[in-house]
Amino acid sequence: GIVGVFGYGGGIVGRYSDVPDRFPGVEHFHTVRVNRPSGLYYSTKNMRALMDLWDKYGSGMTNMHGSTGDMILLGTRTENLELLFWDLTHDLDQDLGGSGSNLRTPSCCLGESRCEWACYDTQDICYHLTMHYQDEIHRPAFPYKFKFKFSGCANDCVAAIARSDFAVIGTWKDDIQIDQAAVKEYIAGNYPANGGAHKGSRLGSFDIQKEVIGLCPTECMWMEGDELKIDNAECNRCMHCINVMPRALRPGKQKGATICIGA
Repeated sequence: GIVGVFGYGGGIVGRYSDVPDRFPGVEHFHTVRVNRPSGLYYSTKNMRALMDLWDKYGSGMTNMHGSTGDMILLGTRTENLELLFWDLTHDLDQDLGGSGSNLRTPSCCLGESRCEWACYDTQDICYHLTMHYQDEIHRPAFPYKFKFKFSGCANDCVAAIARSDFAVIGTWKDDIQIDQAAVKEYIAGNYPANGGAHKGSRLGSFDIQKEVIGLCPTECMWMEGDELKIDNAECNRCMHCINVMPRALRPGKQKGATICIGA
């Protein structure tokens, strides 16, 4: 609420030094939050234009990306804010993000554009709700901040469950898909468990009982002979088993999302 651009109450975080006579270089050091593309996909042309803009009006220092989800531009003076805002919105077609007691900039993972585990199009819903709630993002009218975050699966790569008030987590309704031949290959040590993350560690050879079945939070998995069995009615879709044996296990085919509301 100290500084901002005309018509907006959010997007700029005012920073003033209490001792400007001792540190004149940071007498003003305002933070500018820029709404980034869904999934953080920048073109090199766009990135260069943003950096040129920040070199012109600010310190050149950035935070890529803060926990807000925005691109954080660190350090500019009050008299540069309107000039920066004009060029950002008119030349680069980008907008400020949210700050203060408002809807913060919605954030999402890469979703279906890159990730085989995504159960819905995170980028599409993130873009749609960002455009729909422009007024709530830019003009604080809430008693406190409010956050949307969108993760395509339960791995929750944007930490939506931990860091938002409205978390949308991709999931599935039907049974986990099992490739029993691939399960045998993991047990035999022919496929690297956990994408090879444990290679050379103290864990030794892969142990499906210790590393998958024994770690299932609902104890819904077991072996019958050389076949893996899952009681899908008890599965809570945590995805641990899928992460450890991605060639053998996949999310079900009936995909959708779970909405978790509350901080």
